[in-house]
Amino acid sequence: MYFCISSSKIIPMTKLSVNINKIATLRNARGGNVPDLLKVAVDIQKFGGQGITIHPRPDERHIRYQDARDLKSIVYTEYNIEGNPEKSFVDLVLEIKPTQVTLVPDAIDAITSNAGWDTIKYKDFLTEIVQEFQRNGIRTSIFVDPVFDMIEGAKIIGTERIELYTEAFAHEFSIGNKNGIDPYVKSSILANELGLGINAGHDLSLDNIQFFNQNIPGLLEVSIGHALISEAIYLGLDNVVNMYLQKLK
Repeated sequence: MYFCISSSKIIPMTKLSVNINKIATLRNARGGNVPDLLKVAVDIQKFGGQGITIHPRPDERHIRYQDARDLKSIVYTEYNIEGNPEKSFVDLVLEIKPTQVTLVPDAIDAITSNAGWDTIKYKDFLTEIVQEFQRNGIRTSIFVDPVFDMIEGAKIIGTERIELYTEAFAHEFSIGNKNGIDPYVKSSILANELGLGINAGHDLSLDNIQFFNQNIPGLLEVSIGHALISEAIYLGLDNVVNMYLQKLK
């Protein structure tokens, strides 16, 4: 656990888990092993990153299933595997047994995740999946929109955490509307009352992460990939990881 000490109390620090999908995308574009995905994962942790996130998809267009296996012995912080729980994904996660699995309802042809789960409609399906992962000692998180019914549905399912889908916040923030965070604040208060841990991700960046972090009560972890890797092209990976850590204090 990481902590930030204020003048009056010790506050748990929000963890930074770095999504390395874009590293795999760049490697696959040329073939071979440059950049080296495993070395990047090691370096991110060495630079202070508190977790590694991957999101393998069935077509393996970025992260390959073998990457997920190879990273098991490399990730010594927190290992988070995201994805749609179709059979091959479930089998992979049960084989690897990462720290956390984040269930995301992305379509096979989706470029990136674009919606949270309907935890009411898919209650029975998600309950069965969550229980299977929990029986194997894997913490579960369900990707949801900041909607009360969906968060309450996640609680009924029995997941330990939710991951708030933050694209709407990021868009509103980019056009100067800071009130776009309001649904996330209210949803986080509800999640805290229900005893659900809170993660967040999607389009979070150096521009908006500090504001988001300072306003979300009980935020445990953020997963950031596209923005962080893009920013690192200009500023350097070590520097960018530590810039995020400073903003998350």
